[in-house]
Amino acid sequence: MPSYEADLSRFESYDTQVLGISVDSVPCNKAWAKSLGGINYDLLSDFEPKGEVARSFGAYRPEGYAERALFVIDKEGKVAFKDIHNIGEQPDNEVIFDVLRKLG
Repeated sequence: MPSYEADLSRFESYDTQVLGISVDSVPCNKAWAKSLGGINYDLLSDFEPKGEVARSFGAYRPEGYAERALFVIDKEGKVAFKDIHNIGEQPDNEVIFDVLRKLG
């Protein structure tokens, strides 16, 4: 998530809104964001019903948590990019910027 924070102005230059979504509660999300020193984009809670958004995007695990995943949703509401990856991995932001350039 710090890499999104570092590139936030670049995301905004593509008329893009960065959102974080977690199946954790709002207080947990706030504590996590604080542990990072704060974040400047919205962190949403997919807590009740738990994981409903993650389920709809195919990113919810039966163990009760969401996979690490990135989605780019175009202005028509269609998924233009989907990446579900291991918890310790994250695609380079340039991959996302390439998708955004093509949508432009």
